[in-house]
Amino acid sequence: MGKLKRHIGKYVDPSTDFGWKLYFGREENKILLIEFLNSLFEGEKIIADLRYKPVEHDGDYENMRRVVFDLHCIGNKGEIFIIEMQQLFQEFFKDRAVYYTSRLINKQLPRGSKGNNYCLPEVYFIGILEFNMMENGNAPLHQITNRPYYHDVVLCDKSTNEIFYDKLGYKLVSLPLFDKRPEELVTIMDQWLYLLKHLSTMDKLPSFLDKRIFGLIFEVGEIGKLTKEDMMSYESSLKHKRDAESVFNSALRSGEALGHAKGLEKGLEKGLKEGRAKGRAEGEHKQAIESARKMLNKGYSKEDISEISGLSIEEIEKLK
Repeated sequence: MGKLKRHIGKYVDPSTDFGWKLYFGREENKILLIEFLNSLFEGEKIIADLRYKPVEHDGDYENMRRVVFDLHCIGNKGEIFIIEMQQLFQEFFKDRAVYYTSRLINKQLPRGSKGNNYCLPEVYFIGILEFNMMENGNAPLHQITNRPYYHDVVLCDKSTNEIFYDKLGYKLVSLPLFDKRPEELVTIMDQWLYLLKHLSTMDKLPSFLDKRIFGLIFEVGEIGKLTKEDMMSYESSLKHKRDAESVFNSALRSGEALGHAKGLEKGLEKGLKEGRAKGRAEGEHKQAIESARKMLNKGYSKEDISEISGLSIEEIEKLK
């Protein structure tokens, strides 16, 4: 771990599994999670308190897969929150988000209950992503937005854009797309996203962040204050993150190299085919000219020669 310690920084990296749970998953620090969620909801709702719930859920049947959330909380009004930090690109991330919310919704009504009471609590999936969700085969945004890093998703009517169901939502942040500078941070959400992206490289609480909100996170995250056990857990978590990134980047480079090679191969193959086709065409054209000359010498009309050889009248006249 010696090499790792030299690059560990002053504050715990919130994008590690340990860091995410240190800042947002401990009862004594839950005010940080409350403040963060309120910044994402932007006044749409105000969360006054949270209760942490189990993050592991077995399937209702033996063949159903077990799910493990990063964080699972209940709001003071009964709202359910799943909060996830996703470090690397996952092909079916959207599917997983819908599956997670569906599993929790499914558990809200007791099995075998009778009647028409299908009143459900609000369920929200919060995803902080260290990749661009709209890349890798996903459809691009259909309209220009000044916040390409933030996706606020609900069920709505496609023809009217009116919300069809307001008790299920997905709030997703792609951190790589958040590139605001300190002087551009206008909202509390801006400040939170800047902090999540840059905290591990900071050496103190900067003046452009609200001390009343962010003072605690700098106290909690100071590496020098970690217990020996927490330090070991953090180093392991940081190493796991860096190893995963290294493997992913290597695979990405290999894939790009393979794609480049395949592209060259296809290009070469296409060039050869086009070259052969062009060569055949030129050969056939030359053959047609020779045949046309012979027919001219034998007194064939230009019209007949054109019909037989495929040459134009103008080309035939130049052969005289």
